[in-house]
Amino acid sequence: MVAQQEARGESGPVTPDETPPRLGRLPVVHNTVSMLRDPLGFYDAVGEVDADVVGYNVAGTTGYFVTHPDLVERILVTDAADYEKGQLLRDSLGEFIGEGLFLLEGEEWKQQRTALQPAFYRERIATYGDSMTAFAHETADEWADGERVDLLPAMRTYTLRVLGKTLLDVDIDRTAESLEPLLSALRERLDPRTLSAYLPLWVPTPTNRRVRESRAAFEATLDDIIAERQGEAERHREARYDVLSLLLSLDESTMDRERLGHQLLTFLVAGHDTTALTLTYAWFLLANNPDAQRRLQAELDATLGGADPTPADLFELPYLDDVLTETLRLYPPAFTTFRQPTRPVTLGGYDIEPDAQLTIPQWLVHRDERWYDDPDAFRPERWTDAFESDLPDYAYYPFGGGPRHCIGMRFARMEAKLALATIAQRYRFEAVTEPPLELAMRITLSPTEPVVARVHERT
Repeated sequence: MVAQQEARGESGPVTPDETPPRLGRLPVVHNTVSMLRDPLGFYDAVGEVDADVVGYNVAGTTGYFVTHPDLVERILVTDAADYEKGQLLRDSLGEFIGEGLFLLEGEEWKQQRTALQPAFYRERIATYGDSMTAFAHETADEWADGERVDLLPAMRTYTLRVLGKTLLDVDIDRTAESLEPLLSALRERLDPRTLSAYLPLWVPTPTNRRVRESRAAFEATLDDIIAERQGEAERHREARYDVLSLLLSLDESTMDRERLGHQLLTFLVAGHDTTALTLTYAWFLLANNPDAQRRLQAELDATLGGADPTPADLFELPYLDDVLTETLRLYPPAFTTFRQPTRPVTLGGYDIEPDAQLTIPQWLVHRDERWYDDPDAFRPERWTDAFESDLPDYAYYPFGGGPRHCIGMRFARMEAKLALATIAQRYRFEAVTEPPLELAMRITLSPTEPVVARVHERT
């Protein structure tokens, strides 16, 4: 097809007025029903279409899947100024995090990004290493030799402890009681298989009521923490370096109370579930691939000799890095990226209107056999220097890309690697849950059933 020829660098005429292929004979009906029944299956059906731009219409929203790395790079990097996050995200998340870094646009986004960047400098996040390792030990201490462990709740507890220290510098048990119900309600509300995902928040569905009630409880807890921190500042207590303290140091015009709440909720949602899911998928993959697990543990034994890993040690653990990279390829918690053009654009030879929703799915691009041999297999060893040099830049983008790439990328990778290195030295994981995983596309790519492994103490 013309779109494929242009996107892949093949010769052939480009006809911008040609209509992209679409799924279903009646897209408005068939696409909506397919998305409600099986969102992941709908994405996979797009992947089977021999085209790099595929049109859809779900619940009245016209959009296009874009699945070629060159086009992804054009949207996220080269022509980033011509795109914004879009109406779909504002409608679903705007009331909760509309004033947060994830959804802000233009000069406001630049101002906020600049203000927050110091909290994520490499030198700053390295100071969190001891806490991350200590919390990983606390997690492992709760297990017994031979125990069956439900991995996702355990990993959520770990990441919540880390966020409590680094984001708020509080005992996270204090906020977990109000945060967990809110996150649970949001996951349900944003599940595309449910009617709530397509209704405004003011519609009095049971899910919407839970969202509003849990949000009020979370905001009340946050008000108490903010008041205490402001009181400490007035009493000239020693300086803190967590994200909350940084936000409170900004002037009111930059960081008012509403924006502060949106920023904190943005980081809590993004930093809690995504890393917990990454670790869950990593343990699942290692348990089901014993050779890879043995190779990882051999590297850890040789390099660390039983000592706790530090951020500096991570540079000497290349296979650990490969395990994390391959995990994020197969199971990217941020399974898709959304953009909306701010002006008419042409992608893959097709004219795209400004109100169109662009879906740029990591789930499909990361498993495209054009870029990955045996794409569904867990093969950390594929990540050689030669392979990476031949791979198109945006055939892999678990943290997005361009100026809007995830500000917490270094933080998340360090947190995950320190947890893997700490726990894998203490335990061997035996598979209980086996492939394939049943997955749901909610806020993140999440398992629908418990992911369980049996843990065995290593001698």
